[in-house]
Amino acid sequence: MSDIFQPFVPDPVEPKRRLFNKPVPFRVIAPNLITLIALCLGLTAIRLAYEGRLEPAVIAIVVAALLDGVDGRLARFLKGTSRFGAELDSLADFLNFGVAPALVLHSFILHDVKALGWTVALIFAIAMALRLARFNVMIEDPDRPEWKKDFFVGMPAPAGAGAVLLPIYLHFLGVPVDERVAPVVVGYVFLIALLMVSTIPTYSGKTWGKRIPRDWVLPIFVLTVAVFGLVVSFPFETLVIITVLYLATIPLGLAHYRRLRRDFAAGGEPVPPAVPETTEI
Repeated sequence: MSDIFQPFVPDPVEPKRRLFNKPVPFRVIAPNLITLIALCLGLTAIRLAYEGRLEPAVIAIVVAALLDGVDGRLARFLKGTSRFGAELDSLADFLNFGVAPALVLHSFILHDVKALGWTVALIFAIAMALRLARFNVMIEDPDRPEWKKDFFVGMPAPAGAGAVLLPIYLHFLGVPVDERVAPVVVGYVFLIALLMVSTIPTYSGKTWGKRIPRDWVLPIFVLTVAVFGLVVSFPFETLVIITVLYLATIPLGLAHYRRLRRDFAAGGEPVPPAVPETTEI
């Protein structure tokens, strides 16, 4: 029997097992923690909406959008970008800005038009998934001209989520948004979904703020404080104004994009306009 059940002796040349206890720098973890907090807000917004608590649900989505603008910039600032973080951010964006707004709107008014309301909610969520998939592919394009970094292709995810909630903002301001205007809301949600999957260029703002003209520094500080005060004091009035202004910039962004494309086709990279003396911020 001893010949059959011989004691096991490990192979001396067995390859080393991968060690998972290697320390990870906190600068890599920090942006992912912000992404997870935003993801929790998106999930909480869904629960709040179906509990009939629309106001905190909308606020949760808006805060998630703000955090989405922070995590990527923080990762680049700390040099903590990673493939894991990029994938996590994309999955969180789909839930926070695709699934959550669609379900919040369905619980608010889209359910009044039965199957049509659910269909347009599905269209919006799927459009968000397609928009994010296209974005993930395009950022890996090595042949993309430098000037195109100032533009998104289609409406970005946080802006789409913020814009599609406009009917709820108006409801909180006393505008009658009920079953009589539900078909109008269906058309509006469908329009925002089309804008997200379209090829219409919209401003990205990714290269803005790297160098600020010195004369603009104090006005920017004052404007930031003013906007913060308005958001805190008049949140939904401010959100309506921001949404309308953003939608109004889409034709302007398209015209600017076409002009830059003509300049690029005529003689290479377009020459940026001269700016006054700047300071790092």
